[in-house]
Amino acid sequence: MKVSLDQNPLQAATLQKMGWRTRPGILGHHAASPQSIHALLGYFLNDRDSPTPFPGRDGLLDGSLFEWGVAPPLEKVIASHAELDLLLGLPEIYRNSVSVVEPWKNVGINVQGEEVRASKNIAYILQQVADSDSILYPMWQSGITNHKRIASILSAGIATVVQGGNPSVHDAASFNGSSASLEDILDLVDELLLHRFSSSGPSIFICLGHQLAAASQVRLIKRVVREVSSTNYVPLDAGGTALASLQRVCQHIADVGAALPVIKNGKIIASGWHDTMFAVAPNEQVEIGTRRLLAYRRRAGSEHIPDELHGAHALIADELEGVIDTMLKMERELRIEMFHSDEVNEEAILFSNWAFKQLHDTIVPLRYQIAVSPLSWLLNLPYAVEILSQTEVDADTLTEVSTTCIYYKDWETHTIRRSFTCQFHPELMADIRDIGKREGPRYAELKDNDGVRLLVRLLYHGMQE
Repeated sequence: MKVSLDQNPLQAATLQKMGWRTRPGILGHHAASPQSIHALLGYFLNDRDSPTPFPGRDGLLDGSLFEWGVAPPLEKVIASHAELDLLLGLPEIYRNSVSVVEPWKNVGINVQGEEVRASKNIAYILQQVADSDSILYPMWQSGITNHKRIASILSAGIATVVQGGNPSVHDAASFNGSSASLEDILDLVDELLLHRFSSSGPSIFICLGHQLAAASQVRLIKRVVREVSSTNYVPLDAGGTALASLQRVCQHIADVGAALPVIKNGKIIASGWHDTMFAVAPNEQVEIGTRRLLAYRRRAGSEHIPDELHGAHALIADELEGVIDTMLKMERELRIEMFHSDEVNEEAILFSNWAFKQLHDTIVPLRYQIAVSPLSWLLNLPYAVEILSQTEVDADTLTEVSTTCIYYKDWETHTIRRSFTCQFHPELMADIRDIGKREGPRYAELKDNDGVRLLVRLLYHGMQE
């Protein structure tokens, strides 16, 4: 392998030994860049029948070598401090790649009895569609010793995809056997939610990632309440009026959160936001297979949810565009692959959206005081989170929160940035198998697949912000 960058001899030798490429992309005649990747994502979305932009290389990535850490393009696996240290010295690699985070070694066992490592499908799709490289972070293998540093590296790339897995967010013991505990993973997701800047890539949270994001949103709101309540002084707030205003709002948020139950089929699953099942709980039925994506509708039997939460969600849905909701209006019927037994609770997302909006509206006139205080991290919080769609498990059961959009509003320009979460696996085909165990889909098959198109569209729009 020819190393063309200005590297020291030790770094060059290490790259040679590990088989890491320093030229982004593998299918094109020229190095890939964020601009070329974004353009090719747009080309993919323009229609459903145009030919591959890499003639003669369609399906080139097939074969038994399509495994992480075995050969290009899946050679970059950050499973140790040595690999992370090497990557830190190569911003030209991580800034031109999509990062894929694995909280668990697989996303489940399919009907064939196979472990499904869906992260390979993410890498395959992005390479075939736009020649975008991927870097894998198997947290279950490497552990997490510095979640803030990892989040900073992840957010510096094109995008971050947080994958699914077997464990349950409401059961810390289900993460036993992993090098990263539930708390470790949630600490990282907390930081990812706080790292959506104007210079950062979007995050896309899938399945378990979707559930982790929901739990982290509630954790962040609790952290706000806790830290604001214990703050006695804010600079530039001589009279204490700014802090008092923020403390009143936080007390109201705490009161609503503590009193809000999660109810399924008339049964109380969680009594309030301190319950381990407030954000995520077992679905009424396991949901596996192809489902039609439906627009979100307020469900019957939600009278226990305060009207102000429903009203805040309706305002956000009217104000902002979450990509998936637009697809449901404009595309043909969307069919995606579900593969889960836990679900995000509608109550938790409606509460989180309302709380973020309350905090944002309170902070707007106080942001200069907040910016020079220990509470300055509040300026990184989401602006809102919207439920975009749902699916029917069966005639009597819904997955009420199948997708969400997490919105961020710039304090000075008022521009909107977005990250996304989805309960389903847009990267899986109908057979629920990973690439390597099944033949890699050709460009035409990817182009006509609803889930793949949705994944590409989320990345395409997120990269613009």
